[in-house]
Amino acid sequence: MIIPGVKRAMLELCIDDAAGLEAALAGGADRIELCSALVVGGLTPSPGLMRQAAKAGIAAMAMIRPRAGDFVYSQDDFEVMLEDIAAVRDFGLAGVVLGAARPDRTLDLDMLGRLRDAAGPLQCCLHRVFDLTPDPFAAIDQAVDLGFVRILTSGQKSSVPEGLDLLVKLRAYAGERISVMPGGGITLAIVGAIIRATGISEIHTSCSAFTEINDPDLVTFGFAISDRRKVVNPEAIGAMRRMLAVIAAPGPEEVAREGTAQNGAQIAEGAVK
Repeated sequence: MIIPGVKRAMLELCIDDAAGLEAALAGGADRIELCSALVVGGLTPSPGLMRQAAKAGIAAMAMIRPRAGDFVYSQDDFEVMLEDIAAVRDFGLAGVVLGAARPDRTLDLDMLGRLRDAAGPLQCCLHRVFDLTPDPFAAIDQAVDLGFVRILTSGQKSSVPEGLDLLVKLRAYAGERISVMPGGGITLAIVGAIIRATGISEIHTSCSAFTEINDPDLVTFGFAISDRRKVVNPEAIGAMRRMLAVIAAPGPEEVAREGTAQNGAQIAEGAVK
């Protein structure tokens, strides 16, 4: 149900290169999650990309993740993360995206608290380490206590459409204490149903499509892991932004644009990143 007077949901775009930043600006994204290596879920962006984002005039949240794999970090990893947070502060970006876990997959509250303190005035988002926690409701309380402003989650499934039932419960439990931001598998066809089901105020997506890599030697020599890569599409960003406006103020365009995404089963059918 659309609540009269509700504002358009904010569109956060995840990007990992200069072309993605340009596309985000051209398409009208509200905010970016700045990363490297989105192919492994996103790692800390380079200083060069941070500098470009800082000059671009768009709110940028920098991923702080020193390596691929699990989120159980050593002291050395922690010190790298502190240095990366300092760089984000120096560049004047809007915030950081953090996560750390203990071997039992519960949040590492001590490490997260120290990382949060290091961030100072920066906004802090808890990333999808949340999706591995054994008790997501307890993790919401912990994130609130630590001072995080939002949680990025797919509802503890590989995509938002699969995790929608839990997302509805998480959003209700969080209330106004912290933003629960869905991310993973959100497309133009299903975003309306997701917003209606959850009542969220911001979404996270890539608005990307696969393009072929024409040089097979890139894979042979290990410079690419696949013969395809994702490229951000500014037209898709613009279309998503317009859809979010339609959802907030529904009109005749809404029926045509939302297609058949009316319930959880139909949402699952359309799920792609």
